[in-house]
Amino acid sequence: MSDDLSKKGPQDATKVNVNETWELEYWSKKFGITKEKLKEAVKAVGTSAAAVQNYLGK
Repeated sequence: MSDDLSKKGPQDATKVNVNETWELEYWSKKFGITKEKLKEAVKAVGTSAAAVQNYLGK
């Protein structure tokens, strides 16, 4: 099943997916950080949106 690109949010709002360009864009805007910072955060704490949010102090 392919992604529905008409959706504005992630397919799974509990996971940060930095491998899909549009999700990388969504999450970096949501957290107000660069795409590179988001990738660093995911590398440090994993893909859990809550863990990334806590790591970023947001």
